[in-house]
Amino acid sequence: MAVTFAATPRTHSAAPAKRGPRGRALRRHLTGWAFAGPATVIVIGLSIFPAVWAFFISRAKWNGIAPATMVGWGNYQKLLQDPDMIAATRHTLILTAIFVPGSIILGILIAVALNQKIRLIGFYRTCIFVPYVASAAATGILAGFVFNPQFGVVNDVLRHLGLPQGQFLESQHSAIYFICLIALWGEVGFTTVIYLAALQDIPRELVEAAVVDGASKWRVFVHVTLPELRPVTVFAAVWQTITAMQLFDLIYTTTKGGPLNSTQTIVYYIYELAFQTQRLGYGAAAAYLLFIVTLVLSLIVILYSRRRGSEVF
Repeated sequence: MAVTFAATPRTHSAAPAKRGPRGRALRRHLTGWAFAGPATVIVIGLSIFPAVWAFFISRAKWNGIAPATMVGWGNYQKLLQDPDMIAATRHTLILTAIFVPGSIILGILIAVALNQKIRLIGFYRTCIFVPYVASAAATGILAGFVFNPQFGVVNDVLRHLGLPQGQFLESQHSAIYFICLIALWGEVGFTTVIYLAALQDIPRELVEAAVVDGASKWRVFVHVTLPELRPVTVFAAVWQTITAMQLFDLIYTTTKGGPLNSTQTIVYYIYELAFQTQRLGYGAAAAYLLFIVTLVLSLIVILYSRRRGSEVF
């Protein structure tokens, strides 16, 4: 008996619709956040949340153990009349006023010198940048041995030359200036590198045109090189201002705020308030005042640079 099968047409499942531009963009965004999301959560958890929490602590009297007592803006009002806070502010401003212009001027001069075609230029550039790579704590420990009044290298050299010896970091009147000197030695490598990169980006046509017009090297430097470096100078000024205002580890490893609190900066005073005297609320208020002052100084530099036509931010 013959069996016949009716031919039935094959049915195919519908092909998946092609993804549109929005679908591809959404997929890229989701993939990116899948990689960046965990790091973003960590950054928020370790920076923004503690900052908000510290603001609430700054409005309380708290030693970290007993229940906190809310005092409103009392901590901020007390800071404005605190003689130790006023002295720490003065020391910080002195440090900033010396460190920021010094690092910028030295950075420009050294970068111009290292931009020349001389032998062993790579070695010289490395030597300039090595102090910046070293930690400030190691720099402070080394400086403590170099400027030690009893067995330091500097006094030993002065002794052999028959010159008067100094107290350096142990002198109430000169310690803050030697802190500035040590900080410059450790940070000038940073400004040198960014200025060296900026010098190499200056169009050679500008320099050649100035030379053809009869400009001397000094006039080329003043009228061509410095204007081209102005945006980098703005960035360096803001960055170095923040560095100077937040200097702590160098002072901790050299003078610990002494002698007689002559090198006590705002950050070191905050450390003493929060971790030595357990005045966490008062220390948090001082930290927020430092943040406001640093922000204001940075905005002044940025606004001034924009008026001069040197936008970089």
